[in-house]
Amino acid sequence: MLTRRMFLRGAGGVVALGAGLGFYSVVIEPGFRLKLAQWAVAHESWPAAMPPLRVAIVTDIHAVEPWMPASRIAGIVETTNSLDVDLIVLLGDYVSAMPKFRTGLVPIADWATALGRLRAPLGVFAVLGNHDWWDDAPAVRAGLQQVGIPVLENRAIKVDKGARRFWLAGLGDQLARPFGWPDPRGADDLAGTLRPTMGDRDPVILLAHEPDIFVKVPERVAVTLSGHTHGGQVLLPFLGRPIVPSDYGQRFAYGHIVEGGRNLIVSAGLGMTGIPVRFMVPPEIAIVTIGGPGSVDATGPSV
Repeated sequence: MLTRRMFLRGAGGVVALGAGLGFYSVVIEPGFRLKLAQWAVAHESWPAAMPPLRVAIVTDIHAVEPWMPASRIAGIVETTNSLDVDLIVLLGDYVSAMPKFRTGLVPIADWATALGRLRAPLGVFAVLGNHDWWDDAPAVRAGLQQVGIPVLENRAIKVDKGARRFWLAGLGDQLARPFGWPDPRGADDLAGTLRPTMGDRDPVILLAHEPDIFVKVPERVAVTLSGHTHGGQVLLPFLGRPIVPSDYGQRFAYGHIVEGGRNLIVSAGLGMTGIPVRFMVPPEIAIVTIGGPGSVDATGPSV
């Protein structure tokens, strides 16, 4: 028989559990956890004689007080620099995306200065994200360039250093001017971005903030690296990811997606959009090892 005391004890337990989970998802996971997610990609365009490439993905920082202050970004930079990677790519959304849940903004100069301390043998390169466009794309672009980080927008460059030679292509944002703007359209030009790489046998790495472009990416590209989804920010047992900001839903939510011999890596990123919650999707730096068939074990993630 259920007594009043038993009911109150059970109800108190439920409340305590809810409060604990809320504290974890608002404070502990987003603010104190940092995962290293490791993925491996094998693609036939990667020459057998060329060593595999280790790339660190830093994306969706969403600098804002108190959730992602400049001091936390500096710590992420320090961790990234310690990972012994060949190349670091920044995949957009550097600015705040939580107007209702912030105590202050982190100035562009502050977060850009922190990112300017990133170091890798083959360089640090960036693309812009949708929130950068919606906030102030010219200012974000200038902030990155002033600290020596090139911003690739619909542009491909040849990286040729030591034993490695490949194309790094950066796509303009696909949601730059969303529905409701006077001129709703993206800033992306996939054909123009990849045009310099055509007729060339060196492998291509494509940087694209949103993963949805993947359905149009040719097999010529060894891997597409994306962020934007935050892995849904919330992963519920048995229910999955309730919200994924992609026209393809769960298909491009997170991780290593292989379709028709083409590879896509979607990082869960570091910051938050909308509400300050992460649950079972901790902030992450993704490390992607890219090589030819047989040179890497195409598995993941390794955490």
